[in-house]
Amino acid sequence: MEKGYKFRIYPNSEQRVQMDKTFGCARFVFNRFFAESQERYKATGKHFGYNAMSKELTLLKAELDWLCEPDSVALQSALENLDNAYKRFFNKLSGFPRFKSKRDSYQSYTTKLTNGNIELFDKHIKLPKLGLVRCKVSKTLEGRILRVKISKTASGKYFVSICCTGVAIKPLKPTGAVAGIDLGLSAIAVTSDNVTYPNHQFLKNSARKLAREQRRLSRKQKGSANYEKQRIKVARVHERIYNQRLDSIHRMTTGLVRDYDIICIEDLAVRNMVKNRRLSKAISDAAWGEIERQLLYKAEWYGKTVVQVGRFYPSSQLCDCGYKNPLVKDLRVRFWGCPQCGKQHDRDKNAADNILNEGLRILNAA
Repeated sequence: MEKGYKFRIYPNSEQRVQMDKTFGCARFVFNRFFAESQERYKATGKHFGYNAMSKELTLLKAELDWLCEPDSVALQSALENLDNAYKRFFNKLSGFPRFKSKRDSYQSYTTKLTNGNIELFDKHIKLPKLGLVRCKVSKTLEGRILRVKISKTASGKYFVSICCTGVAIKPLKPTGAVAGIDLGLSAIAVTSDNVTYPNHQFLKNSARKLAREQRRLSRKQKGSANYEKQRIKVARVHERIYNQRLDSIHRMTTGLVRDYDIICIEDLAVRNMVKNRRLSKAISDAAWGEIERQLLYKAEWYGKTVVQVGRFYPSSQLCDCGYKNPLVKDLRVRFWGCPQCGKQHDRDKNAADNILNEGLRILNAA
């Protein structure tokens, strides 16, 4: 099994210059061949594949000497990323690729292990074209290193993500417990066991500080040193919100996978739901898609099962007796009584119960 490890690195000035050159060259290669592939497709109707792009890259490096300065594998990886982006688009897994910009807040490139050019030590990591880079190693690597991704965030921090294969992850002990989970906004998740996970609303809680820093940024002259300093302050506020949200979701999903053998969740279309202008910010802050993603891969790691219920299943509207209440479509309705059998329902708890029942039905029918 493959597993990733992410550490913060502290390059010196020369290493930062080399990294920035590699970011730029990888971005140039991606954009150059992306534009050429579109032109070729319009002219011939044929896709510009990875092998053809790789041959042309060799000729391009002979013309442009500065393309020989960065790690050559990083440039090949840029072509692989472009080819994979096209494949995901043709398979309807993502949108059409877009050009990369040097103004993007996140910059990265990928390289691979060849002839021992990547090695992790106690306080350093050996990287191609960079040598030993100071690294804050917080975990012991398991398995064999496949590839490494070097990235730079908007706040100017550098990170290295190491992908290892052959990692043996021990399954968790079975508990025999099952749960349905209803994702929401008043509470980020409610289980069929009536366990409620609060919505911390990290973005909302930091909104005043973020607005203050953004106002200060708007008063700076764009391109000046003071503008860059203030831009980093704004980026750090965003980064803190992101880290708080991610840490909270990791704690919640790890606990759920540890406590339950079967977890039933709704397969929500978050991309469509954020088009609601009144709820888009709250839905984005809740990060339902990230919760679903973490549950899926952690369940695969630890030998648990996640069942996804269809997004059109009316989990909040159904009563145990089979009655469907259309009035519950209104999100303001938090409690309701069934006019057919008289049972009183808490909206979220009832939805979690129905998701569990439907998930078990899907699992037994498979």
